[in-house]
Amino acid sequence: MLRAMTHTPTRELTLRGVLLGAALTVIFTAANVYLGLKVGLTFATSIPAAVISMAVLRQFSGATIHENNIVQTIASAAGTLSAIIFVLPGLIMIGWWVDFPYWQSVAVIALGGILGVMYSVPLRRALVTGTDLPYPEGVAAAEVLKVGAGVGGEAENRKGLRAIVAGTGVSAGYTLLAKIGLVAEEFSRPFRFAGGATAVSSSFTLSLIGVGHLVGLSVGVAMLIGMVVSWGALVPMYSGGMPGDLGDVVSTAFRHKVRFIGAGTIGVAAVYTLLRVIGPIMRGVTGAIAAQRARGTGQGDDLPLAERDMPITIVGAVIVAAMVPIGVLLAGFARGGPIETHFWPVLIATVAFVLVIGVVIASVCGYMAGLIGASNSPVSGTGILSALGISLLLAVFFGRDIDPDATRALVAFALFVTAIVFGVATISNDNLQDLKTGELVGATPWRQQVALVLGVVFGALVIPPVLTMLNHTLGFQGAPGAGEHALAAPQAALITAIAQGVLGGSLDWNLIAIGAGIGVVAIIIDEVLRARGRGALPPLALGMGIYLPMGLTLLIPVGAFIGHAYDRWARGAADPAFAERMGMLAATGLIAGESLFGVVFAGIAWGSGSPTPLMLMHEGWWSAPLGLGVFAACVGWLYHATRRAVAA
Repeated sequence: MLRAMTHTPTRELTLRGVLLGAALTVIFTAANVYLGLKVGLTFATSIPAAVISMAVLRQFSGATIHENNIVQTIASAAGTLSAIIFVLPGLIMIGWWVDFPYWQSVAVIALGGILGVMYSVPLRRALVTGTDLPYPEGVAAAEVLKVGAGVGGEAENRKGLRAIVAGTGVSAGYTLLAKIGLVAEEFSRPFRFAGGATAVSSSFTLSLIGVGHLVGLSVGVAMLIGMVVSWGALVPMYSGGMPGDLGDVVSTAFRHKVRFIGAGTIGVAAVYTLLRVIGPIMRGVTGAIAAQRARGTGQGDDLPLAERDMPITIVGAVIVAAMVPIGVLLAGFARGGPIETHFWPVLIATVAFVLVIGVVIASVCGYMAGLIGASNSPVSGTGILSALGISLLLAVFFGRDIDPDATRALVAFALFVTAIVFGVATISNDNLQDLKTGELVGATPWRQQVALVLGVVFGALVIPPVLTMLNHTLGFQGAPGAGEHALAAPQAALITAIAQGVLGGSLDWNLIAIGAGIGVVAIIIDEVLRARGRGALPPLALGMGIYLPMGLTLLIPVGAFIGHAYDRWARGAADPAFAERMGMLAATGLIAGESLFGVVFAGIAWGSGSPTPLMLMHEGWWSAPLGLGVFAACVGWLYHATRRAVAA
């Protein structure tokens, strides 16, 4: 089998492709880290990486569609592995770390990511070639690669690249105007309502319009309903009779009450999602193992090129071998703390937990990515379940009647373990999407699997310094000494709060129960809608609408409605598929522009020592209405220009 893998008819895993993929991974990982910490969402990078790769490699002789596919496979690690920021900042928030120790952070990220690649290898035949799962992003990336290879004509490639550049330009441009102080960056207005208080707020962030376009209408509607439940009912209910400034009252009710209700909704929704896919996944894993055994009978040389995975023996050996450095890493983290009293039982149980939960999460995340795409897949739900699982496991050994310092140490250990498992979840969520793209363009699976391992390593090397830079310049909300400009890091705050609540005994289970009840209602509605063919109401998206601040989520439903309207128009175009892709590329540009500018801005702030280094004027009464007008004009111009490009 190894001898058969060494032959390929075209350029594929080349040095220049690896170097270009590494460069794009550095850029997109930095952008994703910033966006994820700010709004709790990251973006998929396969498609823009494919377009940029085609624009660069076409300047060299011998470039192929398979070489471009390797570049997007490596760069896709930026859209997934960067989601580790949903866990690691929690160690800063609880005061366990004051910074991100470089090599320790690199090891956590790399080990989890490589395990994610290995776990997903046996799933390829079952979940990619053996099913009719749609893999929307994988199919879209394949179409972009085909356009770049001349299948649809050179003009389409130029138009796609222009759409990304246009979206990036207007997004970065508006953000620059906001940082200067010419237009408002956000708007918030608290007011009395229903016997209590609530607020209407929104950030003027073009990247959220792009996110809404990509997640789709059902997710946008579910988040909107979650916001209505949160700010129209729950915040007024818990703020009633609370003394103090109106803005502080609303903020306190939301942070200390409502977000835990949202956590309960997310937890139930995550369990519901997992139960929906466990059966098909188990059948798929069994079929994949049987197929691999059949290929090990000496007939490997006769296999089609696209059927050659990384050998299952190597995959198994890597998984088993990875448990050793994971054990060493966990042992080093636990030394000197309360875990010393039950050191070996806890260490063995924790390594076993990582091994077993990793298999389940890789299978579930891969299946969910096939159903709704890597960007829309609720990976955060698996992080929440992992945090709950390891926290309950530690509670079995140590109970809940322990001193605060010991509790903090156990919470830190739980977050450290969750970070490893989260790496498995994010990469397995992405890997099968990439393998679907490879299947459609005739690529070699094992070369893609090697490429994704490289992407994991590149991303792991980049993420810690970016986190350190953002920690020094902006900080994280809830961390000791955090300022008013601190990043929200909403997912990390949620996962940390759950671990603290379980281990410290402070979790208000009544709030969790209310959230769980809302989740059950959402599940019932979702099932009824699906059964009647009336669409869907994703319960996890509804839970996120409850948990996340309105200022960070309101524009996502707006973007979803705009994207839905654009797609309806696109279906009537001469080439509907190309028209829809153009809208998706323009939306991707909106996300990339604001995110990339954010990283550059963080670097300027770090160098200047000021959180507002570009500020030339202070906001006035005119900032919000002017900002709204400019914001709407940017969105309108971009979609109008995209439609004109499609029509032309």
